[in-house]
Amino acid sequence: MKSNVKTAVLTGALEAKVIERTLPKLKGHDVLVKVAACNICTSEYGVFNGSRTNRPFPLVYGHEWAGYVEAVGEEVVSVEVGDYVASGYDYNPYSIPSRDGRTGECPYVSGANKDNGDGTFGNPGCAEYTVISEVALYKMDKGVDPSAAAFLEPVGTVCNGLRHMDMAFGESLLIIGAGTMGILNALVARAYGLNVFVSEMMENKINTARALGLTVINPKETDIEAYIKEKTQGQGVDGVVIAVGATPAYDQAIKLVKNKRGKLLLFAAGYPSPELNIDANNIHYRRMKVIGCYGADYMDFKMAASLINRKAINLEPLIDEKFGLEDIQKAMEASIVPGKYRVSVLCNHLQ
Repeated sequence: MKSNVKTAVLTGALEAKVIERTLPKLKGHDVLVKVAACNICTSEYGVFNGSRTNRPFPLVYGHEWAGYVEAVGEEVVSVEVGDYVASGYDYNPYSIPSRDGRTGECPYVSGANKDNGDGTFGNPGCAEYTVISEVALYKMDKGVDPSAAAFLEPVGTVCNGLRHMDMAFGESLLIIGAGTMGILNALVARAYGLNVFVSEMMENKINTARALGLTVINPKETDIEAYIKEKTQGQGVDGVVIAVGATPAYDQAIKLVKNKRGKLLLFAAGYPSPELNIDANNIHYRRMKVIGCYGADYMDFKMAASLINRKAINLEPLIDEKFGLEDIQKAMEASIVPGKYRVSVLCNHLQ
């Protein structure tokens, strides 16, 4: 088994490099994966550009990745050597089930700042190889590009949010923001049979969303309140996904959701934290549902894998650039350019 592997690390704001780390030995349910591609998440480039200060340095990172199973622990039953997989969260399958049948918390998220015992913190997915429990892996179709398969985790979080919204087929849904997560919400919602609108002001994002066949409204050019009322017979949309962590997005959502039994999904975090300018009585009398979501569980990842494997959602336009692992500083610098979609790091040059 490979022991010393090249791994990306953030050593400070605007500083990224590649180091060699020693991989842990495989335990019973552990799997060694040769990482093909690891995409840079918003939370990770937020640490790089200094906007997120809640994670320690030196930080190894990477939770949006796909690759090939290289070796398995002696108790592994769900995958085998050669399988093409993508990463979800590392649930404890032996924990006490919750009332809805799901198990435990997801240490892959809550352990984002974990001490690795070698002077680094975090979960090292952006590396030549990584070790993870089999319960965090989902099989992917080998016809899917690794950078697209690496979207499993963000697509899973979208499936989680929409599941909690409990929207019905044909209902109207407004997505505020056409960044990576906004478009993912729109694509999955459309695949679920919802009537989807997207609000966005940046030209390149508008163009990308429209190229994907999405209905986009630019509030700088169109009276969005009048537009939504016209399209919903004066009622307002049934639900809004706020995919931009900014106070104006929250204000817009409250105006555009229908007056009674509307649903607001607070999907995006913001730094500094946005404000929700609505009083409790307004929520009470409008019977509004305000839903917070973060992360996903194994049911969501199973759905995400199905959507990606069936190519029910088109992810290719959301991959802006690809870099080799050796160019991690350039990759991180590219990821923080305003208006960018995902930057993908090719951790091994696989045929």
